[in-house]
Amino acid sequence: MIPVVVRSTEEMLKIVPNELREAAYALGVRKWQTIARVVIPTAISGIASGVTLAIARVIGETAPILVTAGFASSINMNVFGGWMSTLPTFIYYQILTPTSPTNIAASTQRAWAAALVLIVMVMLLNLAARVIARFFAPKTSR
Repeated sequence: MIPVVVRSTEEMLKIVPNELREAAYALGVRKWQTIARVVIPTAISGIASGVTLAIARVIGETAPILVTAGFASSINMNVFGGWMSTLPTFIYYQILTPTSPTNIAASTQRAWAAALVLIVMVMLLNLAARVIARFFAPKTSR
């Protein structure tokens, strides 16, 4: 998703009017200060939206993960080594292959719980993007 984030960030930075940059330069502000205090605060809302959409897309894509990464059937305590299962693949396998043939409801409940965790994660990322966008947005004089 890095190319998607880079492209959306580039487009948001292009949308910032050149008049803002030129006004800052006319006041004698250095280029890095113009970028840090004028351009980025103006474009931060779009940048945060692009990052949030990319993360939500990564979280939701199950088929490419199944094909490329596979599935781990045990819990991996080492985050940096070994196979790791993702929530979409966990949901898929809980529905596809119940852990107990006599008690299918337990696997279904685990799948629904994982789906709820996935939705909460996306909602928290969306909320964080909105807070970042509101905090860094240019202040209006109303």
